[in-house]
Order: sequence, then structure tokens, then C-alpha cells
Amino acid sequence: MPEPILCLHELKTHFVTTSGIAAAVDGINLDIKSGRTLCLVGESGSGKSVTALSILRLLESNAFTSGSILYEGKNLLDLKERELGSLRGGKIAMIFQEPATSLNPVQTIGKQITEAIRLHRRLTKNAMKAEVLRLLAETRIVDPARCSRQYPHELSGGMKQRIMIAMALAGEPAVLLADEPTTALDVTVQADILRLLRRIQRERDIAVLLITHDLGVVAEIADDVAVMYAGQIVEHGIASDVLERPLHPYTQGLLKSLPRIDREAMPAPIDGVVPLPTAWPSGCRFRPRCPHVFDRCSESPQALLRTPQSLRAACWLMEK
Repeated sequence: MPEPILCLHELKTHFVTTSGIAAAVDGINLDIKSGRTLCLVGESGSGKSVTALSILRLLESNAFTSGSILYEGKNLLDLKERELGSLRGGKIAMIFQEPATSLNPVQTIGKQITEAIRLHRRLTKNAMKAEVLRLLAETRIVDPARCSRQYPHELSGGMKQRIMIAMALAGEPAVLLADEPTTALDVTVQADILRLLRRIQRERDIAVLLITHDLGVVAEIADDVAVMYAGQIVEHGIASDVLERPLHPYTQGLLKSLPRIDREAMPAPIDGVVPLPTAWPSGCRFRPRCPHVFDRCSESPQALLRTPQSLRAACWLMEK
């Protein structure tokens, strides 16, 4: 197994709000490895996107982050803004959920990718033009030269997402963060984008942290899976193990809510909703929604316990 390139240790991101302290991310530990895709999965409100934004410190002024985020031995939380700026979009790049709002509507695609290259690499003008076309070709744009002259409104949703991937690759990143990159796309285009990300990850041997609520996406692309609920990691392991032998009741519930063509049983949604981060339940945070709850669940949360199969889950049922 490759060594981790990005390590989150006891990462906490809390927000000061009028309703109190919102503990959006509350003490998580994750290792992201080169050449592997880690999917961070969970319902909306679990803290997935805040985790990615915390890595690049793209948070509002009312956010307070603690713990450590180690990249090549440096804690990103200790870096000055100037030092962090050289990493953002360079060694650590991010693909956002809505490409339409991330692209500049009054600049051509070529100009926007050129700017991304200029920020992180020293190339001549002609070399930058050639690199723009190469990046567009790498993301499977059919006519790179024509596309480079177009504006975002002239492109489909799938094309815009390919442009965002090309811009993310412009700085030659070692780590790629992708926040729900296929949510706004239809099923066919979604599959194409996932295949593209998988191919790029393998060819460039980069680390990918992909955030999603869709277990179908996890099954398609993940090497490893971390299941997040109420600001915490409740299960973590190799993707095939988590999907085939889930240990935590929350992971089991997510899988049961997924339509399956190989099963006659109808999908069964999890009762209730993710609680507000200003009022996490005591003990196990999944306790109010868990079908297996017992007395110990209300006393204290369980730490992630490792099984002989290298799966880890934070549930007292593992000790029963």
C-alpha cells in the first residue's frame, strides 16, 4: 500500500453562529494515498464538503479549525496565506460541484485555463497555448482548439465539468479534491466523468478525495471509503469490504436505501434526518435513528474499532 500524501489528524472545524457553536467537522482522522481514490460518503449535513474546504482553508471568517492537515510533512493549518496560495490549485487542486458558477462567464475557456497554468507553472506563451490544448484533449474534449475559443454558456454541463477538471490539472496536482463532481449531470454523462477521473487518477498516480452522497458513485470509482455522519467518521475501509460487509448501522442503512436490480426488496430509507451541528446527540450521534440502539449507545460514543479484515467502525455492537 502507498504511503499517505495527505493526513488529517483530529481535524475539527467549528463555526460560531447565532444558534451556538456548529461542530461541522468534529475530530476526524483520514489518510489520503497517492494512486488511490478515497470516497467520503454520507448524507447532506454530515460535514463532507466542510472537510474538503478545511483542507484548503476556504472557509468563512466565523470558522475555527484545529488538529492537523499534513501535506509532505507540513501542517497546512500553520501556513501563511501566501504559502498556502502556492499549494491551492497547484499541488492540491479542487473540483467544485457546480461548474457553471465556478467558470467566468466573460472569459473564453482557453484564457481561464491559461490563467490556471500561469499561477503555478513557468511556461512560455507558446508552451501555455500548447498545454491548454493538451489538457483539453486529456479530458476528452473532442475539438480542443474550438473549445478553447468558446465561452462557458456555449457548453453543456458535462463539457463544463471537463473544463473544471482540466483547470484542476493545470497545476499538476498531487492531490485532487472533488466535491460532488457529478451531482448536476445526467446518468450517462456522470458515468463518463467518473471514468475520466478514474483514468486520470491512474495515469497521473495522484491521490483523489471524492465527496459524494451516492453509493453508486462509490461502487464505480472508490478504492477506499470513509462513511461520515454528524461530523465524524463512523466507518472506514477498503471499498469492496465496506460495500459488501458494512458494520455500522448507518452504513447498512445507506446501502438498504439504494435501489438494486439484483434484489427484489424495495429500497428502505433511514428514518429521521441528520441532526443540526449545533445540537449533536449525546453518546452515539446515530442513536436517535438507529434500529439497533441499546443503553450503552447513550452513554458515550465508540471509537473506530478495527476488525481482522482491516475494516473500522465506530459502533458498540462490535463489542456485543
